Amino acid sequence: MQNKQLWIAVALTGLLMVLLFVAGWMFGRPKHADVVAEVESAPVDARAVFVPGGGQIDAIRRGVPIDQEGHPPPMAHVENADLRRARAYPMQPPTIPHAIDGYQIDKNSNRCMLCHARANAATFQAPPVSVTHYMDRDDQFLATISPRRYFCNQCHVVQTDAPVLVANQFRDIDSVLSSPPAAKE
Repeated sequence: MQNKQLWIAVALTGLLMVLLFVAGWMFGRPKHADVVAEVESAPVDARAVFVPGGGQIDAIRRGVPIDQEGHPPPMAHVENADLRRARAYPMQPPTIPHAIDGYQIDKNSNRCMLCHARANAATFQAPPVSVTHYMDRDDQFLATISPRRYFCNQCHVVQTDAPVLVANQFRDIDSVLSSPPAAKE
């Protein structure tokens, strides 16, 4: 007798679950107007920088309203020109003028040093790393690259064609000194 009551309880529970599923499916569907509105509100292009009335940059949403989804900005392409760039300030680490995708740089191997080690630089026509990379923190020269200079991407970065996000009117010291002084009023 108890088995019969158990089967009736299981059957009623299953029937209730099916009814709830059908009710949710019938009443939970969006109406036609909601579907049309969703199609018409295409994602906003998030590649442009948005400066609201206060003059502050909207760095998180980039001008996309909170109730809309923005397009992600496209992946920037790495410049692969192999041309040295002028440095903007003294002691600026040089930028990497070529792609480094797939380079292994870990505690066991540093792919950059295949070409940029002082012994191989002439063979690969690559600039050798600075002598400062062979110095420890006490300014003593080492036979190999210093462990604090081993991970190249701490300081050196590849250049991409990414758009400038913030306007910049930086001028290096040489251009400031070479320009004629402004007339005083």
